[in-house]
Amino acid sequence: MAADQGERTRRRLSTAQRREQLLTVGARLFSDRPYDEVWIEQVAEIAGVSRGLLYHYFPTKRDFFAAVVERESERMLRMTAAVPGVPVREQLDAALDAYLRHVEEHAHGYRAFHRADAAGDRAVRGVYRRALAVQRRQILAALAADPEFGPELAGRPETTVAVHGWLAFTTAVCLEWLRAGELSRTEVRDLCARALLGAIGR
Repeated sequence: MAADQGERTRRRLSTAQRREQLLTVGARLFSDRPYDEVWIEQVAEIAGVSRGLLYHYFPTKRDFFAAVVERESERMLRMTAAVPGVPVREQLDAALDAYLRHVEEHAHGYRAFHRADAAGDRAVRGVYRRALAVQRRQILAALAADPEFGPELAGRPETTVAVHGWLAFTTAVCLEWLRAGELSRTEVRDLCARALLGAIGR
């Protein structure tokens, strides 16, 4: 009877819904454990599907983890996309608010995403590092388009290094915020905003 009910549950989900369910389970597991300690059998059991069905969506564990990281990457890039024509100072607080709200609402995915750089797999690390590179380019492009900063400042090597360092700083702050929860979202936002402006000399 339970097996029949499980089969009906599987049939009720579309391909996209099932894939999303599996990625959500994966994000939770990968956020709490190193890559080598997550087993495909665990994911299938928690999701209530057969191991064969999971492999139908993701042929290997590497493919599965890469998909978890890629999903979070796409979410984060949407959160950090600059608004054309709006000064950096005006959009910084709003962008950080949206980003931090996303971090709170998708804490497992956020942690899993930032575990990717420590994964032993080159392809998975590549997904992670490409996402950070896009974030860096987005910020530099917003600075270059803002008359207060301009392309001269945005084009300096030290600005590129500062933005790269700021992304690492923001990641560390957010992970500690999720762990300890001692600061409010507003306090974290203000801390990160001051750090960026200070890092680029403003």
